[in-house]
Amino acid sequence: MTDLSQFPITARWPAKNPGIIQLYSFPTPNGVKASIALEEMRLDYEPHLVTLSDADVKSDAFLSLNPNNKIPAIIDPDGPDGPIGLFESGAILLYLAEKTGKFIGETASDKARITQWLMFQMGGLGPMLGQMGFFFKFAGKDIPDDRPRDRYRAEAIRLLAVVEKQLEGRDWIAGDYSIADMAIAPWINVLELYGTKDIVGYHDLKNVPAYVDRFFARPAVDKARNIPPRPA
Repeated sequence: MTDLSQFPITARWPAKNPGIIQLYSFPTPNGVKASIALEEMRLDYEPHLVTLSDADVKSDAFLSLNPNNKIPAIIDPDGPDGPIGLFESGAILLYLAEKTGKFIGETASDKARITQWLMFQMGGLGPMLGQMGFFFKFAGKDIPDDRPRDRYRAEAIRLLAVVEKQLEGRDWIAGDYSIADMAIAPWINVLELYGTKDIVGYHDLKNVPAYVDRFFARPAVDKARNIPPRPA
């Protein structure tokens, strides 16, 4: 039987089956990247719900796996050199794609193109839309200064325009369906939660809404979008 005792997180979130990938997550746009990849790649895994409360993500147990206190994180008992723990959603997507040889392209050039769009999400689309959500829906909405809201709204519009142009004449962001789509589409979809579709002109776009609908129509994505399930 696989021994994961070297990972202190397993004391708080015990593995029922330590021989398969352990996922520590919550169904946010970043969290579902990992569950979507695991489902699409048909990897066996065991999900553990880690809420966004400080009691979970800032616990010693979780920090032992991710010192940056953000979901998702994984442990793969069948890593390249033995069991391995990983954090950062983009790193997890790359690791799983390379492990399985799926959704990363057929050539080195394919991989480079897919990786650049993954980085586009990690460095631009995700952070900018996340900040927009903070200033339009969450605590930042009560700040009287409109400049932060104007800045992140403008950035959201600009970034959506980049995606709209890239999708012209193609179904997926970098050619065939890939981990780049698993990163980008969940973040665009969060505009619904933020209630900001109208202010960024979402409904005036042609390619982006069709892309998001196409993405969430995939059976693996539909299943993974609430893994681990949100608390009732």
